[in-house]
Amino acid sequence: MRIAIYSRGLEITQREEIDLLLQELKKQNVEPVFFQDFFNQFYSAIDIKGSYSTFNSSSDMDDSIDCMISLGGDGTLLDTVTFVKDTGIPVLGINYGRLGFLANIGKEELQSAIEALVNRQFVTDKRTLLHLDANIPLFGDTPYALNEFSLHKKDSSPMIKIHTYLNGELLNTYWADGLIVATPTGSTGYSLSCNGPIVFPDSASFVITAVSPHNLNIRPIIIPDNNIVSFEIEGRTDGFICTLDSRKETVPKEVQIAIKKEEFGINLIRLNENNFLQTLRNKLSWGLDKRN
Repeated sequence: MRIAIYSRGLEITQREEIDLLLQELKKQNVEPVFFQDFFNQFYSAIDIKGSYSTFNSSSDMDDSIDCMISLGGDGTLLDTVTFVKDTGIPVLGINYGRLGFLANIGKEELQSAIEALVNRQFVTDKRTLLHLDANIPLFGDTPYALNEFSLHKKDSSPMIKIHTYLNGELLNTYWADGLIVATPTGSTGYSLSCNGPIVFPDSASFVITAVSPHNLNIRPIIIPDNNIVSFEIEGRTDGFICTLDSRKETVPKEVQIAIKKEEFGINLIRLNENNFLQTLRNKLSWGLDKRN
């Protein structure tokens, strides 16, 4: 079994945990394939015996890779989307970050998680991706996102006016700092912090949420994910910020942008005992009363 391992980088105090990971992989006869930059960080800090394979880009992801492990928080797992692309390689998130909606396997569960992968005792959830179309090149060969697409004003510039259309018909003109189009997966991310609703992963929908709207009657709206959402932007500055998950580009306000459902999705691994409702209860502390 070959498992790709990706991380943006772990703290010096976590070197021991990397050593334990290597020991567990060896114990289970798993061949790890490390992200090159990550491997370079811990190579000299840990007494490594033997040689290991590495990868640098999505072109290194072939049929020999059984799955990918993300070591970090949700942002780290979002990075893996740009590596696995449409290969169908499932991704497991081990949480070394904070909240961990996507990377919801605790680092203390690392051993049991590896055993579950080897014994195929897990479930894969297919998650929807957003695809961005524009009249200028944006985001290279990865114009898609797992969590959300957003338009946002630049720095401290005045709010922008966003004319938003569904399949060519005007939905609304938002006077706001920005606008978010989130997948069900992304409904617990940036959209949630802007008072957007939580949506079940299999609901086949998108959530449109305004960022600091000037009109008090503006509310988030849930739409079917077979809609094409397009935009026209007005503002006092020459450009604005366009994001896909944690990636961003500054684009001119004359740009034409449309968002639709991507033709492929991403497979997220969860252990059999974990599900979406349990994640919500644990991460949002639902049902807990500090008075008890």
